[in-house]
Amino acid sequence: MSDTMTYADAGVDIDRAGKLVDRIKEIAKRTPRHGVMGDIGGFGGLYSLNIANMDRPVLVSSTDGVGTKLKIAFMTGRHDTVGIDLVAMCVNDVAVQGAKPLFFLDYFSTGRLDSETAAAVIKGIGEGCIAANCALIGGETAEMPGMYQENEYDLAGFSVGIVDNDKIIDGSEIRVGHILVGISSSGLHSNGYSLVRKICFEKLKLDIDSYVPELGRNIGEELLTPTKIYSETVQKLIRDLPIHGLTHITGGGIDENIVRTIPHACGVIIESSTWDIPPIFTFLKEAGNVPETEMRRTFNMGIGMIAVVPPASAQDVIGRLRAMGEDACVIGEVISRKPSGPRVKWTDIS
Repeated sequence: MSDTMTYADAGVDIDRAGKLVDRIKEIAKRTPRHGVMGDIGGFGGLYSLNIANMDRPVLVSSTDGVGTKLKIAFMTGRHDTVGIDLVAMCVNDVAVQGAKPLFFLDYFSTGRLDSETAAAVIKGIGEGCIAANCALIGGETAEMPGMYQENEYDLAGFSVGIVDNDKIIDGSEIRVGHILVGISSSGLHSNGYSLVRKICFEKLKLDIDSYVPELGRNIGEELLTPTKIYSETVQKLIRDLPIHGLTHITGGGIDENIVRTIPHACGVIIESSTWDIPPIFTFLKEAGNVPETEMRRTFNMGIGMIAVVPPASAQDVIGRLRAMGEDACVIGEVISRKPSGPRVKWTDIS
């Protein structure tokens, strides 16, 4: 008997990975390619900035993951939506600076490479890039035996965008009296899933395909709803309307994210009755007996992005958003505050 060993004997199949790369190339070709130099498969992705047509171009970068929402994909066996989440979490962060996403890279890591699962994930990444109007320019697929549970994987994403230095949105023009325009989320997006899973699968003992009357569909479908991608909406909005601040509502909810946008000397008041809370949040709150303050610091509560605009422009901004198919409304305003005062107030909390 031969004692010869190969990399495949150790759990890494180079041939299988090579075939997956060929499938990834086809997915990447369907994403916007303007500015892309070369093809997937090199040591680095090339992108020409000659397309920028800007006086002082500035690159804006972001990296993120999908978090424990991946556990829902593992439970359902459905892997074609978490890639959209991955793109969304990165390009939305780039967009709030006023930057147009140029390209995206992904990192897919697993214990044993399942080509069909990986292809489904990357197909979703490609769909996200098309929605964000950016190129899938490269990535990494790592097979690491012993690092993950069977049939599980992890994802990370990396996005680079570009904005003219004079058009960077940094909140410096925000003043007391500015209006907060909330843009609806598509649901939970990709935050709070550790609490979601504890409520749904530990406390309520739901199966992943359990039908939930309050939601009108099964829990797995609800929890896999992809994060909304706002980058193209933002680009169309800032083209000819005064947007002085943008906030992507991710982990920490409105409270912790809006303060990253407004000047430190200011506060905001949020009018909690101005938008309808999507059913998933009410369901989780009641089922888990979660305090309202905890809900607001964990979830987006139905608002995925906030635009901070001058009072005279608020209705124009809302009208433009609605014309683009977004659900938007005034949810609050910027107020003055004492140095020791809270930065965020809610109208239903004294």
